[in-house]
Amino acid sequence: MANRDLFESRVAQQPPRADARNEAGGRAYALTPHQALAQLAVTGCLNGTFYASDAEQLDAALELARAVAAAGDAEFVARTALWAREQASMKDMPALLLALLTVDHGALAAAVFDRVIDDGKMLRNFVQILRSGAVGRKSLGTRPKRLVREWLRKRSDRALIHASIGDRPSLGDILRMVHPKPDSPTRSALFAWLCDRPFVDADLPQELRDLSAWLADATRPLPDVPFHMLAGEWLDAAGWSALAKRATWQQTRMNLNTFARHGVFDDADATRAVAERLCDVAAIRTARAFPYQLMTALQRIDPTVPDEIRDALARAVEVATENVPALPGRVLVAVDVSGSMQSPITGRRRGATTVARCVDVAALMAATVLRRCPGTEVLAFHDHIEPVELSADDRVSATAQRLAGLPSGGTRCAAPLEAWNHARTRADVVLLISDNQSWVDAADGGAGTATMQAWLRFKARNQSAKLVCLDLQPYRTTQAASGRDVLNIGGFSDRVFDVIDAFVRGDGSADHAVDAIRAVAI
Repeated sequence: MANRDLFESRVAQQPPRADARNEAGGRAYALTPHQALAQLAVTGCLNGTFYASDAEQLDAALELARAVAAAGDAEFVARTALWAREQASMKDMPALLLALLTVDHGALAAAVFDRVIDDGKMLRNFVQILRSGAVGRKSLGTRPKRLVREWLRKRSDRALIHASIGDRPSLGDILRMVHPKPDSPTRSALFAWLCDRPFVDADLPQELRDLSAWLADATRPLPDVPFHMLAGEWLDAAGWSALAKRATWQQTRMNLNTFARHGVFDDADATRAVAERLCDVAAIRTARAFPYQLMTALQRIDPTVPDEIRDALARAVEVATENVPALPGRVLVAVDVSGSMQSPITGRRRGATTVARCVDVAALMAATVLRRCPGTEVLAFHDHIEPVELSADDRVSATAQRLAGLPSGGTRCAAPLEAWNHARTRADVVLLISDNQSWVDAADGGAGTATMQAWLRFKARNQSAKLVCLDLQPYRTTQAASGRDVLNIGGFSDRVFDVIDAFVRGDGSADHAVDAIRAVAI
């Protein structure tokens, strides 16, 4: 029989030439403008990351979007905004792309406006971005004002009341900018209330009349208005319990410690209602929650919160894994636990930085695959392999916490592939979860990246295997060149697993993100 090691090494000696340097200085493969825009759209939050400031991220997004539009593909920018909002549940990047379209592609902006701006938070983001001058204008302009007025006209009084939560700008600020014309006494009074102008109490929507009556007499039933209009110190324990019983899923997740401080969990009925809501499958999906948000809630929960609520959160994490498809064949997962992965998943922002780190999200994704795919092997790495014992029988949350708590170091994305090559491991799918900023192996010989060289050696032994590089950060390079057996994908929602599943089963291309965006209807 021929010497397998000899012939395998020969097959693996010709990786494509690396054509870029990543933000850490390592050799890398550059994404095309379309690919890079898709990557930023599903990972960029316009906050500072480990290797790039918020300003650098903003400049990169605008540069890419303008380059794509200048190449005659402004529709791709519009579709990217839709895709980032509707499929990836992002906020800032879709609003930025929409704002940019209003400058030179107003008709496209109008065509996608209502789908991108689907709630009050998104409207405030859009207006704030336009007024900042970031896209080349510091006022809304005629067409954007008309689009905002039409958006306001289509919303019910109740929807506008809910959209009134938030500031900088507030909904009242926006009304003063666009001067919408009220079409009824009720709408006129509502606009006046939002803008702190005089109004006739009797003309207000019923919800606001109920709020006014309740503020005058707190013994009345709680009015049906947004959570934040009621969650003040004047509420007694009974009032907080009533509020907790009717809070939305997101409000519940974000206010568990607040509920505990105000005695909500002294009420058995309220405790049961909160616990049932937290792990309700339909509620989780309606909230468009990222799985890591459940983990964050579990990590931050106060010791005074009862075990029933803790258990509900842990079960909610399990619920989040049920949507993840079981990948075919044997799966290997490499989890980057390096220093750069300790940075916040949505970037650093003064006063609003999330406690969830990139490594937390990577660990949660790995734990999910371990649970869903029998026989999965997980390796944690930084500049070398970090030993860890895991069991598919453990709760996903416990496995994720164990991985995320490992020591960190430099980044060498080739390390897990080299370990599997050394062990002559056989597998069908390799999932590499990282920020792709490999630099420890920058001096390795060869024209390609060390990761690509290691992958080709792995591929020589596993000819039908496929590599998926899941990137969690908004950078423009990767460690493995996309191809028939290599998928580069960005994002941190559970939706990415559907893309991975399609690629592994042969139903998706290596350029899946770009193809998916092109398929979005305008």
